[in-house]
Amino acid sequence: MNQAGILKTPKKTGYDVVIVGGAMYGSSVAWFLADNPDFDGSILVVERDPTYEFTSTAHTNSCIRQQFSREINVRVSQFGAEFVKNFRAFMGDDPRVPDVALQSFGYMYLANNEAFANILRECQEVQVACGAGTKIMSAEEIKRDYPFYNVDDIVAGSHNLVDEGYFDGNTLFDWWKRSAREKGVEYLTNEVVAMTKNAAGTKVESVILKSGETISCGIVVNASGPRAVRTSRMAGIEIPVEPRKRYTFIFDAANPLDRDLPLTIDPSGVHMRIDGAYYLAGCPPDDDPAVDYDDFVQDHSIWEEKAWPVIANRIPQFESIKLINSWAGHYAFNTFDQNAILGPHTEVENFIFVNGFSGHGFQQSPAMGRGTSEFITYGEYRSLDLSPFNFARIVENRPFVEKAVI
Repeated sequence: MNQAGILKTPKKTGYDVVIVGGAMYGSSVAWFLADNPDFDGSILVVERDPTYEFTSTAHTNSCIRQQFSREINVRVSQFGAEFVKNFRAFMGDDPRVPDVALQSFGYMYLANNEAFANILRECQEVQVACGAGTKIMSAEEIKRDYPFYNVDDIVAGSHNLVDEGYFDGNTLFDWWKRSAREKGVEYLTNEVVAMTKNAAGTKVESVILKSGETISCGIVVNASGPRAVRTSRMAGIEIPVEPRKRYTFIFDAANPLDRDLPLTIDPSGVHMRIDGAYYLAGCPPDDDPAVDYDDFVQDHSIWEEKAWPVIANRIPQFESIKLINSWAGHYAFNTFDQNAILGPHTEVENFIFVNGFSGHGFQQSPAMGRGTSEFITYGEYRSLDLSPFNFARIVENRPFVEKAVI
């Protein structure tokens, strides 16, 4: 990553917007704000680790899909696909900005019982009403189009080859950072360690940096990924977001498939897809607790005992494969309903959430960054109504349940 222009001490004593966290979401919000001609305020992004080595952004698999059960999640991803496919145009036709390909090999949800198949059918109706190309396939149709699958236990599948697949999310991230700085956003290598509020407790007045400076702020944006609750607690706010470990495996096949492998979600919870010359698989652990923020230790038994057996069963051609690489990353997991928490707090009115994406962060970052920019600038969402993600639902115990969580 290009680190030019990143500061260690702030240039000013106050900013209109202070964004806590400079990874994908901090940079998305910063860029959309700086790019909005109706916003003319100052923006400070505070990032504790400018290498981003242990962020969710650095460990992402950069996939995008419209196969969700909620209309707003479908539309959020549809804008994500539009943004990826027209990235240079969205970046002002800057000739330095590369084109970003969206490799639409699709997602393939596999159902091994009628109850799950019915959920896929219900979700498909929502998706098609939004214009998505999702189709429900019988086991025979799946075998016809993808003869390498073992479908002996499969009742149905849900598949969409339009704007679903893989994109290079790190190119978006890199250019959002670079362009935001060029538009006047300050990126600071530092850490917010405390916040002060007004006497009524309705507003954050300043943030205190690890280096000792006190910075006044008009708005605070919590873009702290899996560490979101650490940031919110500085303002006296609890949110149900915790780090959950997710495992990714890159493998080579002795007998490669003769066509693209869709991102296949096996009923076991293991997923796999093509990844250039190799293949990628991932899964959660069976026991899925919150982990320490710095815990990225891999559990190699998950590959041997969970992932590989499922892969070889679903695609017999993968009985002979070689593990090339693997890593563990963190989901910013919303334990309440696995959906994003967006917008202002119900009492601390200038504290803005961009948290809890539960693994959907990269694909949702264009729409959520744009929406947060609109809310900060206009006091409302203008492009997509993102209010279903507001914090009030947590206070009121109204889960906004998404059935299609991987």
